[in-house]
Amino acid sequence: MKVSVFGLGYVGTVCAGCLAAEGHDVAGVDPVQIKVDFINQGHSPIVEPEIDGIIARHAKTGRIRATTDPIQAVIESELSFVCVGTPSQANGNLDLRFIRRICEQIGEALRTKDAYHTVVIRSTILPGTMHKVVIPTLEEFSGKKSGRDFGVCNNPEFLREGTAVADFRQPPKTVIGEMDTRSGDLVASLYEAIPGPLVRTDLRTAEMIKYVDNCWHALKIGFANEIGNLCDASEIDAQKVMDIFCEDRKLNISPAYLRPGFAFGGSCLPKDLRALSYHARLHDLQLPILNSVLPSNEIQIMRGLKLVMESENSRIGILGFSFKAGTDDLRESPMIEVIERLIGKGYDLRIYDRNVNIAALTGANREFILKRIPHISRLMVPRIEDVLAWAQTIVIGNSDPEFKQAPQKLRVDQCLIDFVRITTPERKYAPSSLAYA
Repeated sequence: MKVSVFGLGYVGTVCAGCLAAEGHDVAGVDPVQIKVDFINQGHSPIVEPEIDGIIARHAKTGRIRATTDPIQAVIESELSFVCVGTPSQANGNLDLRFIRRICEQIGEALRTKDAYHTVVIRSTILPGTMHKVVIPTLEEFSGKKSGRDFGVCNNPEFLREGTAVADFRQPPKTVIGEMDTRSGDLVASLYEAIPGPLVRTDLRTAEMIKYVDNCWHALKIGFANEIGNLCDASEIDAQKVMDIFCEDRKLNISPAYLRPGFAFGGSCLPKDLRALSYHARLHDLQLPILNSVLPSNEIQIMRGLKLVMESENSRIGILGFSFKAGTDDLRESPMIEVIERLIGKGYDLRIYDRNVNIAALTGANREFILKRIPHISRLMVPRIEDVLAWAQTIVIGNSDPEFKQAPQKLRVDQCLIDFVRITTPERKYAPSSLAYA
């Protein structure tokens, strides 16, 4: 394939060199003449293991070259990668000057080009930038329509400085956000020989992925450092603790607990967070990450409460209020918090949870139910049908399989709010908590 790569910094140079090594004809584009000269002389304009040798080999064969002429580069290629920087502004927003300028240049070239061309953004951009900046700019300067006259994709990179070439060849995943299938197919064909999962999705999801990855990595580092500081204060070997922590691939280093939904509760997580924060205070340690977890959880409870109140119905039915499906444990259940606040605001409730119904009669929670929350126990009903027949708004509070068929049982005048996404249908976009009217 004939490919043009705009921006010969770390990402652009590595992409250009590695694509040339894969057998593609690559033209690097940069306004800085010295970078262009470096490439054409067979040298890398960046310091990165392996890349200098790759460029030297393929500059000799003519597989890679560089130019300052963006128009010619687009005319002579089928696909353009945009790899320019998106630095931070003082307020934290991205500076998109370079993105806009490159899109203007590519658009001007597309105005005079008859063949279909695909524009691929590899630069890290916030969700919505493709629709708000990239596509409008390309359309304005080309006079053409995206998805019809030219293609647009977002292809975030997952390259680390120092191992960028190895990361290109062995990526953790390849993500292609596509506006049209034709362009997505073209970009996907570039990665046929690259191992690892290839995910094709919509533009906004692809834009978001890089931010989720990087924020998660930053959170892991901050978390490990806070644990390290706490271990040091307690004369515990932090490396040994985290080595054991990382041995757990079932819960700790895994997809477990990484699905958006409702707040956590139960007998362990809230209690242990409070205890560790108290332990840190005894040692005069600040743990801003760990100390922010419970307030973040409280915000999620308030989001759930707001969803219910926005339904503007007075009769509320709750399906599931133990902190987890398959248990009768009500300790620090976030649903109890929601229920109590709704009662306090004057809403009329009916509550069903088959496990808690049993516990109210014989289980370990009997005393807790009858003495601590008698005002709630009086609202409990014995069958799911009692809730569905009575309520105007139905709230699913835990993932008991019994609740999966709730949408099929609704009347046209009822609203369903699913905190745990147990009823989430396949759709292009689904909010973390779904409300059906």
